[in-house]
Amino acid sequence: MTQRTSFTEQIAAALREHGIAAAIGVWITFVAGLATAVTRKAFTNEALLHKLEQELADERARIETRRAEDRHNDDARLARIEQDIHEMRNLMFAAFQRGHED
Repeated sequence: MTQRTSFTEQIAAALREHGIAAAIGVWITFVAGLATAVTRKAFTNEALLHKLEQELADERARIETRRAEDRHNDDARLARIEQDIHEMRNLMFAAFQRGHED
């Protein structure tokens, strides 16, 4: 009759025979996996940071363009107001001068 060993006994025997080598292999695999995860996370964060910086630069450029347009519109409006004031001053001066000629 052949003696059969259970699965648990086979695993225990494998650990007894290859315990140190298996532990070192697992440790190296763990460290490599951890390094890969950290590197991937770092590159992902770097790419995300670059994307956010680009979006921020685009937003700043858009805001600066809008401000330039607003300044231009304000300058044009102030020029029209100054012209209207000047014309009203001339009109009132002319009316005042005609009033004294009578």
